[in-house]
Amino acid sequence: MSKNPAPFDVACPCCGALLKIDAETKAVIAHTAKAVPKTFEDLEAAARAMKDQDSRKESLFRQSVEAQKHSGDVLEKKFQEALKRAKETPDTGKPLRDFDLD
Repeated sequence: MSKNPAPFDVACPCCGALLKIDAETKAVIAHTAKAVPKTFEDLEAAARAMKDQDSRKESLFRQSVEAQKHSGDVLEKKFQEALKRAKETPDTGKPLRDFDLD
């Protein structure tokens, strides 16, 4: 039996890289990064994706602007509804004080 055990491979749990570990020294002696697949096949596909993303951003911005235009009306209606409810159910009881709860 040899005194130098063979190195072994371990997959990194964080990045998926392949690490070669020397059993004797318990040190990483080689590192092979995980292969990263291409996001786009060609430059044209990347340009189309950018245009699609730009149009989506523009659409979201327009929706946000429309929501802001009507937010004042919505807040006013919510306030009027809360005021109406407060008038319908007046608070007739005395306010509780901390020492009333003991």
